[in-house]
Amino acid sequence: MVEKLLELHKNSYVPISNFPVSACIVTKDEKEYYGVNVEDSSTRAGTCAERNAIFNAITNGVKKGEFKEVNVMVASGEISTPCFVCRQMISELFDKDSIVRCYNTEGEFKEYTVEELCPDPFGEEDLK
Repeated sequence: MVEKLLELHKNSYVPISNFPVSACIVTKDEKEYYGVNVEDSSTRAGTCAERNAIFNAITNGVKKGEFKEVNVMVASGEISTPCFVCRQMISELFDKDSIVRCYNTEGEFKEYTVEELCPDPFGEEDLK
């Protein structure tokens, strides 16, 4: 997984931050869907690697409940977790016990469950 995520960094479009992020979503049937962060001058219209990978999976027919894990790598020696916008998306589509694995470019990682990263999520039931 580390090599895949490092290779994906080359595809990030980060002219402002120069901070590539790559992600790989794995489904319960072991298919992989990839994403990178994409920035623009307004900084608001871009997207994170995690959501890009999730959108890629959904575009290819993956449904809620079919997601297994998230793997994400930031371009630094630090290990970072997904932003809160990405956590919202993850909490809505992944099971609470799904794994979120966060890597640095050295291949070190920390592993969390969705419930650990999103202990009290806002979800569909809150809209009723």
